[in-house]
Amino acid sequence: MVNANPQSHYVGPGLVQAEVTRTLSILVDNEPGVLARVIGLFSGRGYNIDSLTVTETEHEKHLSRITIVARGTPAVIVQIKHQLERLVPVHRVRDLTDEGVSLERELALVKVVGKGEKRNEALRLAEVFRASVVDTSLEHFVFEITGKASKIETFLNLLTEVGLVEVSRTGIAAIGRGAASM
Repeated sequence: MVNANPQSHYVGPGLVQAEVTRTLSILVDNEPGVLARVIGLFSGRGYNIDSLTVTETEHEKHLSRITIVARGTPAVIVQIKHQLERLVPVHRVRDLTDEGVSLERELALVKVVGKGEKRNEALRLAEVFRASVVDTSLEHFVFEITGKASKIETFLNLLTEVGLVEVSRTGIAAIGRGAASM
């Protein structure tokens, strides 16, 4: 996924590189402090993380998968990958964006407050976006929606007009297509 609104960064005399967005999948030991070390690599160098998810994926081997969506110039992304590969608890780093088409999904819980026509409009929008009602009262709904981040962004933008009051998002979970694995 290439950044839809790239920014340019000066990298030397007459040279400018556009910022790109990359989805990195990192297989690490599931032990205390590993996530802090990975995040410290980003924050210590002034790199921003747009999305972060982590969970144990192989219980018997005590391995976790960290999925990070980060932005930077191509040179910065290469530097990030190389520095991640050198961390001791890191087993593998995959740039899912570089490898081609990956599957990316996010989950969001969305609270909408409203009565009358605004309530009806929120339900219509939820139906169009295939969001599920997970909690309701006479004055509110909580919807659950999954999909690409762009789908969730569009849903949220439309709901701002009908009473959006709160959002909780998981961050992007991603996996490469095809037979290859971590």
